[in-house]
Amino acid sequence: MCCRDCPPPGPGPIEDIRDDCTPDCTSGPQPAGGSLLAGTVSTTAHAEDGFRFWGYYQWTSGQWAFSQKGADVVVPADGAVEGWRFAVGGAKPRVPRAAGDFTAICGATPAESGKKRVALVIDPGTAADSTGGVAPPPATGTCVVTDVKATGAKVLAAAEQVRIEGGLTCAIAGFPAKGCGDQVKNITVPATDAPVQLEIGAAVGAASTPTPTTTPAAGPTAETDDGGTPWTGIIIAAIVVLVLAGAGLTLSRRRSAGQ
Repeated sequence: MCCRDCPPPGPGPIEDIRDDCTPDCTSGPQPAGGSLLAGTVSTTAHAEDGFRFWGYYQWTSGQWAFSQKGADVVVPADGAVEGWRFAVGGAKPRVPRAAGDFTAICGATPAESGKKRVALVIDPGTAADSTGGVAPPPATGTCVVTDVKATGAKVLAAAEQVRIEGGLTCAIAGFPAKGCGDQVKNITVPATDAPVQLEIGAAVGAASTPTPTTTPAAGPTAETDDGGTPWTGIIIAAIVVLVLAGAGLTLSRRRSAGQ
């Protein structure tokens, strides 16, 4: 068998998959051999055995390409677009269903010295791809500002919680709740996947630019001279108020007596 423990393509370390392995561990062209346009997975629907897993992709020359290396090895450059897609796949990968538009995802996030911006597309796929037909969360786009040496795995972990088992990326942001690269018999791969609109979230790791809103904190309960409210001033003010009140009361009584 050409693949150790027959891991699914993409989520595992590159050393687990030989260059000539297909998902069913038979010899042949690796699924990463071709680039696919967003939303295009195959020319005809066909039945085969496959896996349910998170695939790892890069946006290159206007199209998604199945990663030739694992996310723990790839170091995306500044301005790169990384993609993850959960799906039931076989000999041909199921790419993210949205285009890798760096401007749409990171255009509003300023560049920072000593860091890089990587646009991250996460597509949890369809209910048909999930175990038991569970409705997946929406596809998202996030701009990740991180260290220039950060790997694809670190970029993903900066944006979402990741469950990893045996070196495989099993779940992203809690989806799926269980399972990891499960083998699926007699899958039917659709000819195409309808494109989806990404939900663009707030940038991760970016410097805080909005003017902060200051909320007064509770001050010390004893008299202080370090910024807390001075009790001496409060006491003097209270005495003045009492004196004025007393003077007013005396004047009022005198007027009443005079009448």
